[in-house]
Amino acid sequence: MVALLMFGLAAAAQAHERHKHKHTHIVAVASQTLAPGDAGERRWLAGDHHVHSQYSVGYEPDPADPEALPEPVVGGDGRYPIPRNAEMARRFGLTWMVSTDHGGPNHSRVNAEQAYPELLQARGAVPDLILFYGMEFDTPGADHSSLIVPRDDTERDTLLAIESRYAKRETWPADPAWDTEPRMLEALRYMDGLASRPVVIANHPSRSATDLGVYDQTDPAELRDWHDTAPRVAVGMEGAPGHQADALNADGSIDPEGIRGIYRRSPTMGGFDQMTARLGGFWDSMLGEGRRWWVTATSDSHRHYSEGGDDFWPGEYSKTYVQARAEAADILDGLREGRIFVTTGDLVSELDVTVQAGDQTATIGGAVEKASDTPVAVTIRVRDPEGANAAGKSSEVTRIDLILGDVTGPTTDRDEDTHISARVERRFTADDWTRDGEILTMTHTLTDLATSSYLRVRGTNGTEVEPTPDPPGEDPWSDLWFYGNPVFVTVR
Repeated sequence: MVALLMFGLAAAAQAHERHKHKHTHIVAVASQTLAPGDAGERRWLAGDHHVHSQYSVGYEPDPADPEALPEPVVGGDGRYPIPRNAEMARRFGLTWMVSTDHGGPNHSRVNAEQAYPELLQARGAVPDLILFYGMEFDTPGADHSSLIVPRDDTERDTLLAIESRYAKRETWPADPAWDTEPRMLEALRYMDGLASRPVVIANHPSRSATDLGVYDQTDPAELRDWHDTAPRVAVGMEGAPGHQADALNADGSIDPEGIRGIYRRSPTMGGFDQMTARLGGFWDSMLGEGRRWWVTATSDSHRHYSEGGDDFWPGEYSKTYVQARAEAADILDGLREGRIFVTTGDLVSELDVTVQAGDQTATIGGAVEKASDTPVAVTIRVRDPEGANAAGKSSEVTRIDLILGDVTGPTTDRDEDTHISARVERRFTADDWTRDGEILTMTHTLTDLATSSYLRVRGTNGTEVEPTPDPPGEDPWSDLWFYGNPVFVTVR
């Protein structure tokens, strides 16, 4: 293990030296610099909770003894040292990031003995990035999930305990008993009982789906079980998965066979997973139950497309904005409470949805209560930033949709993935909003909302009435969307 640690540190130094002189297709995105100690007031802080480093290892079997524990190979899957990821995250405007390496046999020791010391180095090297420790959890009975550990003195031991006990690929030889949904529920109960309670977000939930509504590794009933078991731990899913640069060649030209998100069996829709993008689909069915189930967007960065990979750097294309003070605990609270909106291509950089009913007011992630005859006033405020994004393109918002759905309570069908009451209440275009510099403001009043409901907002730079399946070879920069998490309205 000591030899492996020395190899990892040497590889990190060599990779860093190579990249100091590497010219890639990178345009820095201006952002406000916020040091971790500069908490201030809550504001929209961009981040990424799904980023791989060189400690997403490969494995080399022993040719003399195939039954022996295979040796982890640093850089075998993920490419970059953690400080490099942190450096690029800040370059592309992120205030926070989670380092999330997936596992394999005995990987808990790789995380604890190699990745964690390098994460501490990254915190020192990029002090104005709030860097969380976590992993892409090898989820029992499902696909992967982001596991985000609270930033405190116990973080290393917390992750070591979770991964060594519950990650389905941790054992050697592989044990099928570790790869079951009941084991995941056991893991969630364990996490929910910790003093430093983590956050779990399902990654690329429909990447294994074979068609619309035909799921495979992760299904609606499973996600409902997670949320029922530990609603303060299992809080949501990736709305926009990573690997969005699969259709880009190394020189930035289009690969006609590339697939956004590497969703090769059932494509993304506007770059978003079908569980999020389909109006009246799975996400709406969860919100229709009144569940606080949030969506995020990530890079899933392993290797940049300019070096032959499928990925953008953290923050280069997708951003998850959390309304929080610039401190780790409040960012994690924002993820848990749903003070989140997501965007691709820097289409927007602020999204405020204010819902007022009588003397009650709520914003994204919140709730109001009202009498049946009390009108509901909705104000949407968006910052449509001027200037070019990381692709050197300036994209403008062309339409914003206010979506409304009834809250009808728990469903009897655990596999439910439709919600027929979900509808676009109003579509706003430039004729419907006022512009003050970068700020777009629009309003709408619901005069007869007599049923408990939720409201959410999405927007695009395109003309599609609804996001359609993304074809092979689509330029990800041409089809941009943003999504806000909901506000709930309870009618008494």
